[in-house]
Amino acid sequence: MQDILIVVDMQNDFVDGSLGTQEAQQIVERVEEKIRQFEGRVLYTKDTHESDYLETQEGMRLPVEHCIRGTKGWELVPEIEALCQPDNPVIEKPTFGSSELITLLERWHEEKPIRSFTIVGLCTDICVISNALLIKAYFPEIPIAVDSSCCAGVTPESHQRALDAMRVCQIDIIE
Repeated sequence: MQDILIVVDMQNDFVDGSLGTQEAQQIVERVEEKIRQFEGRVLYTKDTHESDYLETQEGMRLPVEHCIRGTKGWELVPEIEALCQPDNPVIEKPTFGSSELITLLERWHEEKPIRSFTIVGLCTDICVISNALLIKAYFPEIPIAVDSSCCAGVTPESHQRALDAMRVCQIDIIE
């Protein structure tokens, strides 16, 4: 059996870039420590947009360029990037939830059964909740935990609402 840690979108633009927040800056050290202490497989996601971002549906609804492929804002924050190992996949995702993430997890589960998922990262109320619910849909019998101390939302209020919504959907929230 294996345990999986999913580090969602710990990218410069979400920490101290175009969509950065003080709350996001405050979790970097805790996420770094969570990765260091985790006994299991670790994978990372990266929000990935192209230069036509503002012309996409998301760009029209959130007209702030961010995580444009190849820019500094698209890169993982240095503290997290430094922890990436060659066997830690980095999944680029063009939208909130990642079907590629699910495909990889299904393959890993076939190779060696997954015992648990732990999710950390940004933003709680957009990409963390989207991927947590996708994982719940595809792996309903495998426990999923979101470490709230290693997540931050767009606002503290929307962070809390997302945690409450995930809790109702039988995702364990680590306080």
